[in-house]
Parts: sequence; C-alpha cells; structure tokens
Amino acid sequence: MDVRLDHLVCWVSDQLGSLHFYEQVIGLPGVRAEEFKDGKAAFPSVRISAETILDLMAYDAARGVDEGTGVNGTAGHPINHFCLAVGKEDFDALQVRLKQNGVEITGTSTNTFGAQGIAPETIYFPDPDGNVLEVRYYE
Repeated sequence: MDVRLDHLVCWVSDQLGSLHFYEQVIGLPGVRAEEFKDGKAAFPSVRISAETILDLMAYDAARGVDEGTGVNGTAGHPINHFCLAVGKEDFDALQVRLKQNGVEITGTSTNTFGAQGIAPETIYFPDPDGNVLEVRYYE
C-alpha cells in the first residue's frame, strides 16, 4: 500500500493568529489564506510539504462543534505532539525566530528516532493554542 499523510487538523481559538504564527514564526506557506480572510473558506491551512497540509480549524467549545465540518464530538481528543523535519539551516533559523517572537522552547532532545532514522537534535514548543510541535533535522 502506498500511503501518505494528507493533512492534520489543529483546533485553534484564533485562526488568523494561528495562521500568522505558522506562516511568520514557523515559516510555512499559507494555503487558502486569502480565501479565508475574504470569507470564502471555512478555515486556512499551511503547507508542510508538497503532499501534506495542516488545517487550522476553529472549535466552538461552548457548543462542542467543529465549526468547519459541523461534526459533534470530534474535538478535544488530544495528541501528544506533531513533528516537522527541516534542514539544519532552517532548524537554526527557526530557533532565532522563536526567540524573536517570544516563543519558549519547552524541551530538547538529541539522537531521537523518527520517520527518517535518528535526528541529532530536536526542539519542542507550543503554538498559540498549546498544541505542541517538535521540529528536528536529519543529517
């Protein structure tokens, strides 16, 4: 079977704020960002790779409804974290941007296993809604 990760969905409280974070701080390009800003898309996304996007979906906690799909009961199921793999130069530049934007690195690891083998360094930090990101590089 040939399987690829198509998309992840993060529940966010402020879609524009999260879009800014993922575009400007993390450095991921927006997908349907202008359509969202113009009211023509229910949510914005950011591109992780040619085949994978991250959807920034609003969740109405008071109603318990996924605002993008109207599905009840799908939110609030936590994941531990998700991981992005970048090159070493981008890894170093990201750390600078995180510091410039007041984002605290909450954890680090060395020589950890992932989809492409052992990564020499990883960092962990939260997005504005507390979703934990891991970023690593491989040599």
